[in-house]
Order: sequence, then structure tokens, then C-alpha cells
Amino acid sequence: MPVLERFFPAAEPGRRRRTGEEPMPFPMGSLPGYQQGTLAWDLPEMIKMVKLVWKSKGELRGAKHRGVLESEDALGGSAGDARVRGQTGVLSERRGSYPFIDFRLLNNTTLSGEIGTKKKVKRLLSFQRYFHASRLLRGIVPQTSLYLLDEDYLGQARHMLSKVGMWDFDIFLFDRLTNGNSLVTLLCHLFNVHGLIHHFQLDMVTLHRFLVMVQEDYHSQNPYHNAVHAADVTQAMHCYLREPKLASFLTPSDIMLGLLAAAAHDVDHPGVNQPFLIKTKHHLASLYQNVSVLENHHWRSTIGMLRESRLLAHLPKEVTQDIEQQLGSLILATDINRQNEFLIRLKSHLDNQDLRLEDAQDRHFMLQIALKCADICNPCRLWDLSKQWSERVCEEFYRQGDLEQKFELEISPLCNQQKDTIPSIQIGFMTYIVEPLFERWAQFTGDTPLSENMLNHLRRNKAKWRSLLHKQHSSSRSNDHSGQVTGSQEQTLNEEETP
Repeated sequence: MPVLERFFPAAEPGRRRRTGEEPMPFPMGSLPGYQQGTLAWDLPEMIKMVKLVWKSKGELRGAKHRGVLESEDALGGSAGDARVRGQTGVLSERRGSYPFIDFRLLNNTTLSGEIGTKKKVKRLLSFQRYFHASRLLRGIVPQTSLYLLDEDYLGQARHMLSKVGMWDFDIFLFDRLTNGNSLVTLLCHLFNVHGLIHHFQLDMVTLHRFLVMVQEDYHSQNPYHNAVHAADVTQAMHCYLREPKLASFLTPSDIMLGLLAAAAHDVDHPGVNQPFLIKTKHHLASLYQNVSVLENHHWRSTIGMLRESRLLAHLPKEVTQDIEQQLGSLILATDINRQNEFLIRLKSHLDNQDLRLEDAQDRHFMLQIALKCADICNPCRLWDLSKQWSERVCEEFYRQGDLEQKFELEISPLCNQQKDTIPSIQIGFMTYIVEPLFERWAQFTGDTPLSENMLNHLRRNKAKWRSLLHKQHSSSRSNDHSGQVTGSQEQTLNEEETP
């Protein structure tokens, strides 16, 4: 049972409040600007509404913290396994269980014998939870993600949201304008634009609480796999969902699944890849038996947050169970090791012309392809944006390589800063991963402006990286030649000085 269910049971609207407890936010029907049958929210109203839940949000965090501390031993089935089983029977993970790699476990073969209690093991394997708990115990108030924008920034963010369907959308600028809350702001807007809040009768306060959970479980210290990347993938997914070939067949459920999967597809990413987790014998690798380790973790963490927030608690059990399973199918599809599997299947469908988007199964497959495209669409962006993403992902690779070198592990491919340059990494990525997928996507969508735009950007960006690689090679050869001349001159001088 999720930790917070003891504090916010299903019958929460009618529960008794404890003495001195602040009342929970009023129901959605009484929120300002809300009318039954219509939803006329814009960003300023949304911000005002969010201010009303400040104390409620603080109570939620405090309740979650108390629940974790009080039931740390009771809820964990074994050390490192913080999964919980909900009513639907799908295993989920408690929020914030596995965010960081604790490198005290590496290169220390005697450590396991020195650990005497399960609690110490849990502290090592769940470092972020321990870290946040100790900060709270020391009286340090954690930063909240409630963002208060001044009118100028609010107006600019609203203007950008009016163009959220444009491919040249600058997610880095949008993140600055929203004070680092691009994912929450974008998802609230897209859920409103697509009519999902009204269709699924979602409570706006609960939706915001869930989105804050998702955003906070991304790690801002990761150069690439952070909440800005999730917002970028979500914006790309929104663009793909509007493609005429697909849009006319999508149901509200399809759209919500696509947006949720895009937002949470990398949640709680530790900043290292699956091979690193496997060779360091990380508990996540053991938990998921070395198969789609990170993707399974992202999925189960998302389910845990859905249940904690109770976003879908008002829906029938079979509906929520189906949503959880389909979210898993979408997120697991982003495993890069399954790239050929999906490409071969897509090629077969396109060659045989047997895609029937009236069929839910075929629609779901194309949602998987759309999410895969959104996840690796950076090379198809404008050069300035694409270059930033390329530098960020390579910085994350290099950090992993430095850690592997520090702990005397074999350096993973693409993670050696001395050998693997950014241009060479990007050219290989575009050639073998991005181009085959986006060429098939363009074949599916037809010659739409978006598909042509993406392929044109991809070709231009690849040419620029090749030019940069050529300059690097020329510079390297020039330096080598200069070094040889200097060495020859030095030898001559030594010979002349010899008596």
C-alpha cells in the first residue's frame, strides 16, 4: 500500500480533520473560473489556483516524510526492493527510492560484511530518501517547486505556450521563463488544450500535485536526463499527436497516455546507463534481472506516483489497470536495445500497408513509435537547440566514464572523453539510430511539413557535425606535425651541446 494512503484515504473529501489541521483545497467544482461542462483555464488562473494549495502541498510532503520514517522497515520486503503492490496487482516503486548511485558501494569488497542492519543497507541503497530525511531532521526546509512568476515572465511564458505546437519551440527559454517548472506548466497546458481534464473529470489540484511529483523526481544535476529533457520530449510528442495521419484516430485515452508516458519516460534517471548498473551489481539490475532496467524503474516509479497522488482514483479499477499497463508498454519501448525490434515491425507494416489505426493495438504501436521518435528527436531540432542537447548528453556520458575510470571499471562505449568526441558520437547516433527511425516515421506520416522539416534539420545538423569533426582531425594532425618538428629541433640542439 502506498505510504500516503494512510493519510489520504479514498474517502478523503468526507474525512475528519485533526485539530489545528488546515482544510484541504475545495473541490474542483467550486474553484474560481471552473464551470461544469467547460474548462476555461489559462496560465494566470492556473497560477492563482496553485497558490491556494500551498499549505496542502506542504502537508502532503510532511505526511509523506512521516510515513517513510515510520514505516521504513515495515514496507520494504527486502533490502533495496521498495516496490509496493496496489489494488490492480501491478508492482510499483515507492517514490524517491533509487535516485542516485551510492559510490560507497563500489571498490569496497568488505563493506557488505560491515553492514549489520537492514536499515543501514537501505540507507546506502536509497541515498536520496536518506538525504532528504536528514535535511528535514536538521531543520533545513527543502525547496518547493511552487513557482511565482512576475507579470512580464508570465506573459512571455503564455505567449510561448500559444506556439507550443511549433517545431522551433525553445524548451530552454521556456524553462527559464517558468523558473525551472517547464514540465509542470507544459503538462497543465496540454491537458487543458486536449480537453483531458474535462473528459476524465480530473481534479486540477490533484493533477498539479502529480505533475510536481514527476518533475521533482527528475534530477537537475543530470546534464541530459532531467525535467527539461522530459518537457522537450513531451512537446515533441504533442507535435506528433497532431500529425493528420494519426490525429484523426486518436482517442482521449491515447492522447493522455502519450503525454503521460513522454513526461515520465525517464523519471528518477540516475545519470548512468544500464551496462553501468549491471557491472556495478546495482540493486535495480538485480531487481529487473538485467532487462530494460531503467525503463522498468521509470514505469514502476510512475505508477507509484499515480497511486500516491490518487490522480485516477475516481476511475473504475479496470480502467486504471489498463492505463498502468499501457504506460508500461510505452515507456518500455524507449529502451534503445529494442530499436531494431520496433524498426523491423514498422517496416513490415509500412511495406504491407496493413496498419489499421481504427484498431487499438495498431494505434498503441504507433504511439510507441511516436514516443521513440520524441525521445531521440534532438538531432532533428534547430542547430542551436540540437547542439545544446548533444553537448549535454555527451557531458553525461563523460561523467560516467570518469566514474568508471575512478573506480577502475572498464570505460563504457562513448564515455571516454579522450577518444570519443562529440562530433563522432553524434554522427554515429544520427546515422545508425535517428535516420532509420525518422525516415520510417516520414513514410508513415507522408510528406507533412513537420516530417520534411525534421529530416531537413537532421541532414543539415549531420553536415555541421561532419564539418566540425574534419576541423578537429585537421587540428590534431597539425598539432602532431608541430610536435614532431619541435622534437627534431630539440634533438639537434642536444647534439650541438654535446662536447
